[in-house]
Amino acid sequence: MSMLDNMRETMRRDQVWNFLQPPSVAVNVDKQILLYIENLSVSFDGFKAISDLNLYINDGELRCLIGANGAGKTTLMDIVTGKTTPDTGSVFFGQNINLLGKTEAEIANLGIGRKFQKPTVFEAQTVYANLELALAYNKSILPTLIASLNGEQRDRIDEVLNIIGLREQRAMIAGALSHGQKQWLEIGMLLIADPRLLLVDEPVAGMTAQETERTAELLTSLAGDHTVVVVEHDMEFVRSIARTVTVLHQGSVLAEGSMQDVQNNPDVIEVYLGESH
Repeated sequence: MSMLDNMRETMRRDQVWNFLQPPSVAVNVDKQILLYIENLSVSFDGFKAISDLNLYINDGELRCLIGANGAGKTTLMDIVTGKTTPDTGSVFFGQNINLLGKTEAEIANLGIGRKFQKPTVFEAQTVYANLELALAYNKSILPTLIASLNGEQRDRIDEVLNIIGLREQRAMIAGALSHGQKQWLEIGMLLIADPRLLLVDEPVAGMTAQETERTAELLTSLAGDHTVVVVEHDMEFVRSIARTVTVLHQGSVLAEGSMQDVQNNPDVIEVYLGESH
């Protein structure tokens, strides 16, 4: 075994780097609710982006958030992930973990992943390397410089490649992927850390009909093992995946229920769905 191999073995993440990781905290979901958002409000320069909002997301569910531009969807995601601090209210991950006051990195380490609308992959790297880098980032960047992947980690990357449907593209440069494939790769980069909660912002914007259908299958398959919250403007896509839909308007919950329930809600028809007709 070479000196480099000896060093890599010595510095294996699973041997000596556990002390660098934040202590794991078990999420209490005894009441089957993973995300509690209560009495939440935040204003920007006098504009109330979120107004006394209450929202509960069940463990393992697929929830769709819809609403016109300015309804508060992105601000809500910013608050959950630690990017924005609310003026009032509470946000709990399970019954026991207060997310307010935690940094974005601390929240990510708790098992909350966010995918933005525009895919942010390493376009000059292969699909496989993107997943490897995501794995390294979630394990601590320091040992990555000298430690090689172990068998369990390689198996995890292969598993994610199968989930996102990019096994045949594993050696392809990410920049050569289609728009939809880049979106799937970014979802895979989040999945590599096995997050408990996935926040997905407009996943099918700019996709072909075939890519949209595949994305619906992917997100539906993730629910159960993960809790998935999808923000989307494409109503046909929402209809294809929705179990429960929450409609936001002016920073508050206007309606909630099945897609049929919200479509038939007079308030929703007036302030949101009616605007598109």
